[in-house]
Amino acid sequence: MQALRRTAPFSLPIRILQFGQGNFMRGFFDWQIDLLNERSGLDAGVVIVRPRGGRGDALLDVQDGLYTTLIRGIDERGEEVKQYRTIRCVQREIDIASMYGDYLEQAKNPSLRFITSNTTEAGITVNDNDRYEDAPPSTFPAKLARLLHERFRHFNGAKDKGVVLLPCELIDDNGEALRAAVLHFARLWQLEDAFITWIAAACTFCSTLVDRIVTGYPAGEEERIAAELGAEDRFLVAAEYFYLFVIKGPAWLADELKLAGANLNIRLVDDIAPYKRRKVGILNGGHTTLVPVALMAGLEAVGEAVADEQVGGFLRAALDDEIIPALGMDRAELQAFAEDVLRRFRNPYIRHRLDAIALNSWPKFAVRVMPQLLRHIDMHGAPPERLTLALAATMALYRGDRIRLADDEASLRWFRDAWAAHDAGELSLQAMVRGWLANVALWGRDLNAAPGLTDATTRALEVITQHGMREALARI
Repeated sequence: MQALRRTAPFSLPIRILQFGQGNFMRGFFDWQIDLLNERSGLDAGVVIVRPRGGRGDALLDVQDGLYTTLIRGIDERGEEVKQYRTIRCVQREIDIASMYGDYLEQAKNPSLRFITSNTTEAGITVNDNDRYEDAPPSTFPAKLARLLHERFRHFNGAKDKGVVLLPCELIDDNGEALRAAVLHFARLWQLEDAFITWIAAACTFCSTLVDRIVTGYPAGEEERIAAELGAEDRFLVAAEYFYLFVIKGPAWLADELKLAGANLNIRLVDDIAPYKRRKVGILNGGHTTLVPVALMAGLEAVGEAVADEQVGGFLRAALDDEIIPALGMDRAELQAFAEDVLRRFRNPYIRHRLDAIALNSWPKFAVRVMPQLLRHIDMHGAPPERLTLALAATMALYRGDRIRLADDEASLRWFRDAWAAHDAGELSLQAMVRGWLANVALWGRDLNAAPGLTDATTRALEVITQHGMREALARI
């Protein structure tokens, strides 16, 4: 079967430079650009830059920039969705290690308006060993600073040749972090003050929040997918139905991106923080609440857990009655987001193993769940039943007889010793709970001071250890 290729000449003006060729950007960012081209006439071509380069993988150019997205999941009507789309917006790919001259030439393109990136959480960093004359420098911000300076010089500092930067790295305030890193290199390399002024006046750094699970090529489905497509696509990426792109930026950006009428889940906002709290509290917090309870109930995967009448009911009630009220935001909007989350958890095309999500459970619990648990205590004067049960279930999970645990060694050692002492009759469950809630390094304070939390957690842990998780759920 022949490879996916263009059958007729097709080109778009290069308006976007993208650092990162991975599955996520192709299944999230480029997919949205392709839809904006179709629905709103954005008319934007993308050049992908491999920021590390030199890995020997084939460039997307072997398929003329074409690739397929396969969107699968549960839609708003609760129905299964399966959608193929050929993505046409990518015009070429540049390997920066072997094509550095071509990379710098992109700075001279008068049509270039947007720069986006996904260089992993560790990508926005500085290395003072990076030099201006390196070809290329080692870090992404140094490469970007070099490109922007080339553009500044080529267009003599013209303000209308500034760019909008949309970093997609999963760190807080990624736009501000990227701006600071670029300016760091401008000063390190002693570039002219006019360039620094141009960065401030002509370039817009937007912080973003991105949300979509992109799983890449579906292993084991190659023959069936090729038959359905009528071609072989080495670069196909599968992704879930849900997506969200939140951009903190000026109002005029909506016109530049031609968002009006596109019907895409792209939010242009003044403040990303509420979206971050919503995601951490409901999506991440829902995961962290569900996992120990489901594992202790004998389940293996997220979809299986949500479908389980008892465990799935526990999660829904935890979201509706304990997590959402504690977030203190618009309830209708939070409930709609929670329904999206539950549909994502039920996605039959993504098997999320509970034991994989259980990695490093304690730091996750401290960030994702404990703020809502403590807020509930502040609001009602007593601990929430379900979040407290999740806390106790996590302690029971760290007995180590359900799954192979992965956490920091200090936490693992603490529970190993505590459970051994309990089994030897030397440590009561209440003393164990009291000792763990006193872990100021984890929680930021001694949680034994939270009204009722020590006793409620102890009671829940007693039921789990003596009667099992199913009985503990039945007693709520």
